[in-house]
Amino acid sequence: MTARRGGLPTMHDVGRLAQVSAMTVSRVLKNDPGVSAATRERVFAAVDRLGYRRNQTARSLRLGGSGMIGLVVTNLANPFYSRLALGVQEVATEYGFRVLLGNSGEQADREPELIDGLVDHQVEGLIVVPAGSRQQHLAAAMRHVPVVFAARPPAGLDTDCVLVEDFHGAREATARLLADGHTRVAFLGNPPALYTGAERLRGFWAAHEEVGVEPDNALIRQGLVGSAAAERATLDLLEQAERPTALFCANNRISQGSIRALYKADTTLPVAGFDDFDLSDVLGLPLTLVSYDADEIGRQAARLLVDRLEHRDAEPPPSRRVTVPTRVVRRGSPDRG
Repeated sequence: MTARRGGLPTMHDVGRLAQVSAMTVSRVLKNDPGVSAATRERVFAAVDRLGYRRNQTARSLRLGGSGMIGLVVTNLANPFYSRLALGVQEVATEYGFRVLLGNSGEQADREPELIDGLVDHQVEGLIVVPAGSRQQHLAAAMRHVPVVFAARPPAGLDTDCVLVEDFHGAREATARLLADGHTRVAFLGNPPALYTGAERLRGFWAAHEEVGVEPDNALIRQGLVGSAAAERATLDLLEQAERPTALFCANNRISQGSIRALYKADTTLPVAGFDDFDLSDVLGLPLTLVSYDADEIGRQAARLLVDRLEHRDAEPPPSRRVTVPTRVVRRGSPDRG
């Protein structure tokens, strides 16, 4: 067997000789303990036979290409997207890619310009967290480069995506509050047009339906963008004659705004929130948090994109959907407010 493109062996070449995927080769080279001894032996034998050197990957995979991939997120001020970007960077570096980063600021009308700019810079593929549900500009970009969606799914487009267990996580966290005896749980969510906002509200409702409790529409606040809006909405809820006894917050920025409002009102209510966040364990508040590995979302998205690029000359595989699992963690005491 000979290596492709001028004799320089690739990770894909090693995988073919060892009869494993390129991703398995990568895991062996990273000393992943989950790979069997027999597979490791075949991979190292193929590495020796081909004379593969890891730092040749970029040149051998993309001779004549830019060696760059684009990443577009919606809010770099949100630690979730910073972690996602670090995950993308980790895998991109492993395969010899550089990452060009764009931030849409949750402005859907700004996103097409960012995408066009990245395509004009000849990126070889894109990872996008879409800012809205209108995605015609991404369909246009897909005619030139592969696109992988992260955190939010494509709307009517046939492409890979990596999601979080939004519905399941919200349902489980809300169920914990209901099990603690709360029947007046407020919901503070991001815009309902966003997939995450809709799925987390659906999980909130499902948890109530499972125990025969109907949520009070007067306690539901949607369309909140940023912690300041969440703070105002929480203060408004606290001023109601029949105020909530617990809060569910649909993301970390909303949780932080709600916690600030509770502090200003000099009161304590149990808070359930989607996304863990720094210092949540030292606040001394009763918190129920939906936790997951944000870096892994970026890693999985980058792996899907690299796989597309490695096999760009072959018949493209069907679109794939990867889901990153969630778990619920509790901080402080779940006492009722």
